[in-house]
Amino acid sequence: MGLDKLDLAIIAIYLIGITLFGLRFRKKQRSLRDYFLADRNIPWWAICLSIVAAETSTLTIISTPGLAYDTNLMFLQLVLGYAVGRIIISFVLLPHYFRGDLFTAYELIERRFGKRLRSLTAGLFLVTRAAAEGVRVYAVSIVVTIAFGTGEVASIAIITVLTLIYTFEGGLAAVIWTDVVQTFIYVGGTLVGVFTILHLVPGGWPAIHILAISNDKFRMFDFSLSFWKPYTFWAGVIGGAFLTTASHGTDQLIVQRLLAARDLKQSVKALLSSAVVIFFQFALFLIVGVMLFAYYRLPSSHFGKSDRIYPSFIVNHMPHGISGLLIAAILAAAMSNLSAALNSLSSSSIMDFYVQRNPKASEQRKIRLSRISTFFWAAVLFGLAILSLREAGRVIEVGLQIASVAYGALLGVFLLGVLTKRASQNGASIGMICGFAAELYLWRYTSVPWTWWVMIGTTATFIIGYGMSLIWGAQGGKSDFHTESQI
Repeated sequence: MGLDKLDLAIIAIYLIGITLFGLRFRKKQRSLRDYFLADRNIPWWAICLSIVAAETSTLTIISTPGLAYDTNLMFLQLVLGYAVGRIIISFVLLPHYFRGDLFTAYELIERRFGKRLRSLTAGLFLVTRAAAEGVRVYAVSIVVTIAFGTGEVASIAIITVLTLIYTFEGGLAAVIWTDVVQTFIYVGGTLVGVFTILHLVPGGWPAIHILAISNDKFRMFDFSLSFWKPYTFWAGVIGGAFLTTASHGTDQLIVQRLLAARDLKQSVKALLSSAVVIFFQFALFLIVGVMLFAYYRLPSSHFGKSDRIYPSFIVNHMPHGISGLLIAAILAAAMSNLSAALNSLSSSSIMDFYVQRNPKASEQRKIRLSRISTFFWAAVLFGLAILSLREAGRVIEVGLQIASVAYGALLGVFLLGVLTKRASQNGASIGMICGFAAELYLWRYTSVPWTWWVMIGTTATFIIGYGMSLIWGAQGGKSDFHTESQI
């Protein structure tokens, strides 16, 4: 059936509207606190939705239904681990972030260990976040190729430029408030899709339910003790907890939002409430996959790969108007994720490298360089997206997994800082390098499920880092980190 003029008009209205909405937050930024932390004046519920939007990409929306189409609902076991991880962050890491006037997660590392390790952790974040986000931007081309038949490079450029405009001008305030709007758009659009599929499947929900039960599609738990299965209850809860503690507790992409809260209590409320929203969201995307299985009753290989099933259905079977809304919803997820990446990459570049070396630079110069940095990272992500386009599946896999590979090393260093007093900068640095190497080895040379990588990398980093610190003596600890209240 394809898209018609109504669909294209809806998509165009969305793209123009969200860009203009983001520009409403354009103002003369008086300080980096305004630009990177929205003056720490964002309500908890907006931060909650922004966290959800920041961790939701186009790949999430198009791949999660494909996962349920091929398997069942056992991915939700991992989402339970996401909730456990958020609880750990709230008690272990967040209180430290609110001691002093921090802008990035890696300032915490300098306060505990020193500048060298801060630069090392921030550098690892910049490299791996850019790799992961580049391929997420690429995912836009999958949708656009199906929707319009051509124009992959042009579509990536349009999304990048429009997102850059409001991120460049409005800073984190524009990013968070556009995230709020975009969350409602892509969740609301998906709900519209659910009710549309219900009407398209003969027999509606009762027929879907019967077929899903007979094919074990509603199975959510697997309590088997097999280490080699990626989706068991134990791998989901334990592995998911480690993954989220790292991604939401040490990654500037999320930490920056938590630091924009008015106080610690609001930050904790935003983080914990996002666990409820993210569970609902993944359940919704997975149910869409089950419903599509009932509609098509075909193997996913019929579509080439499962990522193409949901966008193909939207373009070819949804009524006009609704298909345009759903394509706009997928683009909304892409833009919210991209804006989050641009602002976090820029904030870490400026605060962890430039300001650290040029502390006396004027606020005006720092803000100007922050905007230039945002533009620079947009160009980098565009280039990585084009590279992904040319290299197809291999680079997608590399880019997405590299982000997870780095998390264990980062989390291990942060835990050495907040849980021990004897860990030193030299010991933690060696532990971090060894933990990162261990995760690279797991990724490239073993069949260990990815759900365990962060836990293994964290453990290796912590044990080796602490052990080396004891051998060399606790040199490099800057102060009593556990009782310090100011930087």
